Amino acid sequence: MLSVINDGIDQNLFDYLIQSVSSTPYYRLLGINLTLLGPGKAELEVQAEKQHTNPMGMVHGGLIMSIADAAMGNAIRSLGLIGVTVDCSVSFPGAARLGEKVTARGKVIKAGKNLLFAEATVWAQDRILGHSKSTFYNTGRIEL
Repeated sequence: MLSVINDGIDQNLFDYLIQSVSSTPYYRLLGINLTLLGPGKAELEVQAEKQHTNPMGMVHGGLIMSIADAAMGNAIRSLGLIGVTVDCSVSFPGAARLGEKVTARGKVIKAGKNLLFAEATVWAQDRILGHSKSTFYNTGRIEL
């Protein structure tokens, strides 16, 4: 597992989130790794491999959407909140190639009583691959 940077959240929450992300079956299937957590922000990465490609040999948009959603969801969880995605829009201004490291950074825009708003940018090297904005339903606080 990669080293994860704690950029200012409670150590107990940080440890819990690292364990949670590293044991999430979907993240493990895709090879998504957490690299940074801070208050209202999260960064994850995945190495683009053959199983991530579409019929044209480029990284499938579903991987871009998945890592963006994971970055936004974990940015929300870094605040000690649990959110479930209710709406998501993604733009794809670029494409990733086999072998590239794909990175997503999510951040919370607003944490309300019922709704949470977040966005994420996904890139490889210096190219933006995707930008996502999502609304999440706030289901409560993480119990440690």
